[in-house]
Amino acid sequence: MRRLAILGLVAFFALAPAQAADAATRITGSGSSYVGPAMNDWQNGANSRGIPVNYSSYSSPAGVNQYGDRTVDFGATEAEVTSLQAAGGGGFSAQNRGYQYVPDVAGAVAVMYNVTDAGGSTVDYLHLDRQTIGRIFSRDITRWSDPAITATNGGKPLPDQPITLLGRTGQSGTTALFYDFIAKSAPAAYTTFVQRNAANGMGNLPEGVRPIQLPTQGPDATWYRLFSDSEQIATAISSKSVPFSIGYDEFAYALRYKAPTAWVQNGAGKYTKPYAENIAAALKHATLRPDLSQDLDDVYTNADEAAAYPISAYSYVMMPCTTGRDTCRGSYDDQGKTDSITAFLEYVACDGQVNMARIGYSPLPPNLSQEMMNANARLAGKPAKQLNAGNCANPTFHGGLGAGAGSPQDPLVAAGIIDGPGKKAGTATSTGPAGAGPTTGPSTTLGTSTMTAKADELANGGSKDWREADPAAYDHGGIGGFGGWAVLLLFAVIVTPLAVRGVIRHIKGTQ
Repeated sequence: MRRLAILGLVAFFALAPAQAADAATRITGSGSSYVGPAMNDWQNGANSRGIPVNYSSYSSPAGVNQYGDRTVDFGATEAEVTSLQAAGGGGFSAQNRGYQYVPDVAGAVAVMYNVTDAGGSTVDYLHLDRQTIGRIFSRDITRWSDPAITATNGGKPLPDQPITLLGRTGQSGTTALFYDFIAKSAPAAYTTFVQRNAANGMGNLPEGVRPIQLPTQGPDATWYRLFSDSEQIATAISSKSVPFSIGYDEFAYALRYKAPTAWVQNGAGKYTKPYAENIAAALKHATLRPDLSQDLDDVYTNADEAAAYPISAYSYVMMPCTTGRDTCRGSYDDQGKTDSITAFLEYVACDGQVNMARIGYSPLPPNLSQEMMNANARLAGKPAKQLNAGNCANPTFHGGLGAGAGSPQDPLVAAGIIDGPGKKAGTATSTGPAGAGPTTGPSTTLGTSTMTAKADELANGGSKDWREADPAAYDHGGIGGFGGWAVLLLFAVIVTPLAVRGVIRHIKGTQ
């Protein structure tokens, strides 16, 4: 019995810290609805692997402020903190806490619509160029019969009905992203629209600052139907509850609810939809700043990519960072949260990208998956794990974009009403087959498309020389910085042998 007691004490002292260390700490996140469907996929996958994550999809401004107020462990946004703050959307507390941007997936804003033709049949072929979209959402074009809309649909007129615009109530990062595109696509109409609504809920916006809220009063507000979240907008379109309407939302919602989406003309003169191959083609021309935030001007306008969908953008995770930039400071007081979020982001960077094309996104290119590991390194104070095809399931490491990446055939091209892929109006040459887009390595069939481009074309913007991620020291002392469980484990390693010896001496002394 005495020997059993000794063994029991040894097991208790030796195993208790390890068992406690194995209990993963839950992390919570909040913010962008743009990335909501992807986050839902990621949290389900992470939870099934023992990484406890809970994400709430509200809006980017809400997530940025909750992150800054420390009511959540990470935020999600597709609009930078500076633009949200300058536009009156907060973000100051995030500046105090410190943060780093971590690109987590490539996505796109779909232009969804509910329109019928003169005979009452549903229109499923709507084509719009960038300027026409800009003028529609700036209320410069107000009727479906407008000649600009007719011209982009091969001369097929739509009924003379007023256009109802669908958008988000309150502040929204998707609104900010979409109206950044509008500002670049129809600058004159956009400027007039913003000035007209400065006192109607949009506020006085400095040059270059994105609006994050639509008019809530005034003459333009009459023609908006605003909904509280992305799900409601997609549902309104798919259910045809708002006749002759048009709205914007991340493509994942259009896929989920089978809402018609417009073919959008890019800078090369080709009409495309926001499938993964077209998102990846567009984002090759994103410029990533040193802090990994994105400049999308060349994405909106680039004339070199026939397959590009021009309203494409990355989404970010915002999490603490202990070194690197003015705003990149601080960490988690709980080492368990550091362990959980770094495990979560590694899952997102690799296994989490496998399903993205199927649900309405495009997987991260290899260099940005590596940036997730570099971000983890800055937070955890450890060397960055180097990703490759042998240790990362992200399809871009394996020559493609994953199932569902291919775009459908353009019905107006098939009918000979407008020019085909890669052709500008009035030209006689084409750059490739329908749906061609970027990939790596040898030809790889993805969905309905064959992909044949070079490996480095999957860089999707940014540096092709991965940024250095030097090991970071925590900026505060105590076991919160070193890691509480690490301290306990070290304590157990030192103390357990002494405790066991003391127990044995005590037992022998009583014999």
